[in-house]
Amino acid sequence: MAHLALKGGDPVRRAPFPAWPIWGDEEIENLATVVRSGKWGCTTGSFTAEFERKFSAYHSAAYGVCVNSGTTALRIALLAADIGPGDRVLVPAYTFFASASAVVEAGAVPVFVDIDPATCTIDPRLAEEACTDGITALMPVHFAGRPADMDAFTALARKRGLKIIEDAAQAWGSEWRGRKVGTFGEAGCFSFQSSKNITAGEGGVIVTNDEVVARMARSHSNCGRRPQGQWYEHFSLGGNSRMTEFQSAVLLAQLARYEGQRKTREKNLLYLNERLAGVQGIQTLESDPRVSAHSAHLFIFRYKREAFAGKPKAAFVRALQEEGIPASSGYADPLYNQPVFVNTAFGPRGRSVPWPVDYRSFHCPATERACREEAVWLTQNVLLGTGSDMDDVVEAIDKVRTHAGEME
Repeated sequence: MAHLALKGGDPVRRAPFPAWPIWGDEEIENLATVVRSGKWGCTTGSFTAEFERKFSAYHSAAYGVCVNSGTTALRIALLAADIGPGDRVLVPAYTFFASASAVVEAGAVPVFVDIDPATCTIDPRLAEEACTDGITALMPVHFAGRPADMDAFTALARKRGLKIIEDAAQAWGSEWRGRKVGTFGEAGCFSFQSSKNITAGEGGVIVTNDEVVARMARSHSNCGRRPQGQWYEHFSLGGNSRMTEFQSAVLLAQLARYEGQRKTREKNLLYLNERLAGVQGIQTLESDPRVSAHSAHLFIFRYKREAFAGKPKAAFVRALQEEGIPASSGYADPLYNQPVFVNTAFGPRGRSVPWPVDYRSFHCPATERACREEAVWLTQNVLLGTGSDMDDVVEAIDKVRTHAGEME
């Protein structure tokens, strides 16, 4: 008789996990206020300015500049920090495309660095080894909401004279030694895309404690204008990357309930780490007491096929999904294997352009293992579930291991 659901057995659960996004009357009321005001753009309305103040204050940053996406935030932050043509920027190979594409769009060159498999964040030791001539900046990605090793990266930046642009797209409220991420370098960048822990469908923000970076970020995102200039005066190269009042209205409501949700996610992440520690063939990510708050955008664990009848990760993920657990394999390939980088397709219509780096020469073994063999993700809405929901996750994983021979 079959045991696994994919072979006709009863699944561990049929009930859905919490839906995303979560919204309430607050979003509706804020949106109605914007509609009735007739001030739908941030240059005339007040919601965006209010959200900038509250979000930057939540992260203990002096300035916040809202833009239309997290990708835009990264590109503009690089430019505002005076990073551009001739510069090379260290970027982890295991992250979303935007971390590297924003560097290219800023005119600089991304140089990929492997991750530490125990944390899934950029490896500080390998980053230092990659600091050859031309490296002027580094982009620690606080992947899945877990802070990168900011002790190591701030020390490396001081030693090498590097600028730091933090990709905190998944890490609102995460802390390293009690300090919010996004505030260690020249700028930190956050995203409000649909899957993120607070969302307006799209949107992003740059936080910084540097007045010049803040001023230039606002200029680059607002058609090159300056606060003291006229509407049709343009002092630097910039497009219209502004956030709308509709997005800000939603985000203000989302932010008001965020800290409670963050604590729920973190509690469930820690619980899963504890419960899965005893499951053979599952390795949770390494704990670190310097991570004083975790936004838990993803729960990631490492799958070891030898404990699962030698079956590949894809088979394991399919089996979990059939048991009612919405697991994901995450990224299928390192960024340097993406066609756009292999072909340096950075020109119009994806045409190849001359480039100083051959991305075909990169090999990041920990990233490749994470993509193809090991890393399994649970998304942030799963982590908003109850303790019983988390027990179902553990039960399903153990069930699949016990009957791994049925996987296909």
